[in-house]
Amino acid sequence: MARRAGRRPPPSPLPQHAGVDAVRVRLPGDGAGRWTTVRDHLLERYGPVAGADQVEAMLAAGRFVTVQGPVDAATPYEPGGWVWFHRDRAPEAEVPYAVDVVHRDERIVVADKPHFLATTPRGRHITQTALSRLRDSLDLPLLSPAHRLDRLTAGLVLFVVRPEDRGAYQTLFRDRQVRKEYEGVARHDPAVRLPLTVRSRIVKERGRMAAEEQAEGPPNAESRVELLEHRDGLGRYLLLPATGRTHQLRLHMAGLGLPLLHDPLYPRQLPEADADDWSRPLQLLARALEFTDPLTGRTVRFESGRRLAAWAGNGA
Repeated sequence: MARRAGRRPPPSPLPQHAGVDAVRVRLPGDGAGRWTTVRDHLLERYGPVAGADQVEAMLAAGRFVTVQGPVDAATPYEPGGWVWFHRDRAPEAEVPYAVDVVHRDERIVVADKPHFLATTPRGRHITQTALSRLRDSLDLPLLSPAHRLDRLTAGLVLFVVRPEDRGAYQTLFRDRQVRKEYEGVARHDPAVRLPLTVRSRIVKERGRMAAEEQAEGPPNAESRVELLEHRDGLGRYLLLPATGRTHQLRLHMAGLGLPLLHDPLYPRQLPEADADDWSRPLQLLARALEFTDPLTGRTVRFESGRRLAAWAGNGA
């Protein structure tokens, strides 16, 4: 029987693998006359990409599953039905740093993410992400992020335990009701008069690694930059973003002539291999989050336990 449009899919019959959900496939509702079995559809859909032999091997191993159980060669095609499977993934280089948890309750988890670990699965980073690790280690398969932090940036990320609460916490970030404090290390230039507020228009095109500032159009990004201290030609800066554009702080610091230490994109893009030099992490830390909890009404503040290596003289 075809499923009615707009209905939510059933829960996945497959458990997560290393904190990663199974892929969910919707069987087209108009496919009754085109495919006799689910196998026929899967071969047409994935055979040209993965190879027919690979699809057949996965079928033989019972890796394609519906709510009724594993798909085999005779499983009839049901328009509007659902199929789940775990795809084979390329090996990932393990990020050799732990994700620390600075707060956990029944609503939220505040994690202290290391450099080089992505927040959520994307592209070539799937299991080596904060979300996958936390889901697995904390046994919280429904954990989801309220916002994101660049892979190369260390520091605090807020995750939501229950799906029904996610919108409330995401709204805090969308409506700029979260005070976010960052710390960065860059060269010290006494000619740059601080503190100051930087405003510019930042645009990032899909498919390009770097964002850019544009002269035309109204500003859409604002950052406060303060010098906390300096020594030996380096400065430690407090960075307060009022907005959350991609790479905003990195761009604004580079625009001041003070690019963050070990930044592989700004002011110029380095080869990809240099971006993952673990001995030279980007010197940017999301060190504090402060907000009024939308579910309890209490004002809360969380602080990172990490320190930037270029200033502290040890790992972050």
